[in-house]
Amino acid sequence: MTKTEILEFLNKNPVVYLATCEGMKPHVRGMFMYKADENGIIFHTGKTKDLHKQLQKNPEAEICSFSQQENRQVRICGKMEEVRDESLKKEIVEQRPFLKPWIEKFGLDVLTVWKMENGKATVWTMETNFAPKEYIQL
Repeated sequence: MTKTEILEFLNKNPVVYLATCEGMKPHVRGMFMYKADENGIIFHTGKTKDLHKQLQKNPEAEICSFSQQENRQVRICGKMEEVRDESLKKEIVEQRPFLKPWIEKFGLDVLTVWKMENGKATVWTMETNFAPKEYIQL
């Protein structure tokens, strides 16, 4: 897959698994990715969440997306960076109405946005199961 195809795959399959590490203990959770484009892969969470605290201490993370229909998995590892952009936060809240009551109660500052730029992706399918890994720079 090319970089463009990987970004398209992520946007078609926005439910991903995001792995972080706290000390020597790994943590993985399902996430609803906001978007993936030439500027990076965007996520959001709450400042009170463990995810936010873990990324502040160690921004290295891995994203895994799977499509059962395509029988394809894409894994991307890289460094997450906090995005301090109020207009992006407002855009996310507008696109995700389930966030509105939370933001109305606690304010926009409770939302934190993270981006992975320049990640390194690898693709898995049953056909390539035993082949050496190939990496695609995003």
